[in-house]
Amino acid sequence: MPHYGDFQTLIYGAGLSGVQPTLPVDFATLKARAEAAMPPAVLNYVQGGCGDEFTQDENARAFHHWGMVPRMMVDCTERDLSIDLYGRKLASPLFMAPIGVTGIVTQDQHAGHGRGAPHILQHGDLAAARASAMTGVPLCASTLSNDPLEDVKRACGDTPALFQLYTPRDKDVAASLVGRAEAAGYDAIVVTLDTWVTGWRPRDLNVSNFPQLRGAVLTNYFVDPAFRKLLAKAPEEDLRTAIGTWGATFGKVLTWDDLPWLKSLTKLPIVLKGICHPDDARRAIDGGADGIYVSNHGGRQANGGIAAIDMLPGVAEAVKGRVPVLFDSGIRSGSDVVKAIALGADAVGIGRPYAYGLALGGAEGAAHVLKSILAEADLLMAVNGYPTFAAVRAEGARRTDR
Repeated sequence: MPHYGDFQTLIYGAGLSGVQPTLPVDFATLKARAEAAMPPAVLNYVQGGCGDEFTQDENARAFHHWGMVPRMMVDCTERDLSIDLYGRKLASPLFMAPIGVTGIVTQDQHAGHGRGAPHILQHGDLAAARASAMTGVPLCASTLSNDPLEDVKRACGDTPALFQLYTPRDKDVAASLVGRAEAAGYDAIVVTLDTWVTGWRPRDLNVSNFPQLRGAVLTNYFVDPAFRKLLAKAPEEDLRTAIGTWGATFGKVLTWDDLPWLKSLTKLPIVLKGICHPDDARRAIDGGADGIYVSNHGGRQANGGIAAIDMLPGVAEAVKGRVPVLFDSGIRSGSDVVKAIALGADAVGIGRPYAYGLALGGAEGAAHVLKSILAEADLLMAVNGYPTFAAVRAEGARRTDR
């Protein structure tokens, strides 16, 4: 059977005919290409983190102090990277983490400087969904989108998808968004816990850039019937008021007392995103959460100083397999994915890498990034003697002094 690692064979084979990849396969070169191609304001929003960005950088750097010991004389001619998640058999543990500005990663260099919405050249949310359909890697679609969540789900094709919820203060709007996601066929609701207020992001503050206040990525609200009931005029008739209403509605402070209410909104699994403490994981499960999502928002929300990957083992130990453990923050390569699995993750999300792929090549660019990460993960398992994720977890990852 074919393996993800066969992607490198295709690349080498094409090279015999003088064809080289149009996009790089490594993160460093991908990042450099994206920095040269993306509009500065959008690049800062995608690339920037909280404070001096120590936590953001540490998220990626911390993978270097986790290592895996190769095991030899193991037949790895067949590898199985598949997982089961909420009743679905997925071909790999990789998923596309929610990013609220995929819709504007190809924004015009000269757009968005006025008071109205930026001029959108591509629908990045649909491009991300098409990349999901092309690769079989599920998309966790963000509430913040330039395209309705229903259109995004359709563009995913037969590939399962998750819907990420920024919980509005207005409970009717929250219920409407969740209901729409369930009706559209999403497999779970991922509730982000750490973004009821925006973290201190100097890159954006220094240029007074907040895309949502210019009308970008608010389509899910603007087309929502419950949200539109809050408006005297439709968003297309009075954009400024609609944006202001969104600002007044965004960001419900969630407490443990809200978990029963969240559960009541849908029959879909509820996954809590932002859990980093073992005690919070235990309390979430005791309260009925169907999944724990370990993440520090890629370092964008708080400059707390501890890498997400370093907090994963403690949370996984507390969960003890009772519910799936999802993880993101700092994933830059296939080896990072395998290390996260070794440290307790069941599914692993990538963020900025696929956003860079979208910026450089749309759906095909994002798909190229996903294929590259999966190829590296597959080949690491082959070379290191791990034919399955059970073998990866049995060997685990070891902390080094780097």
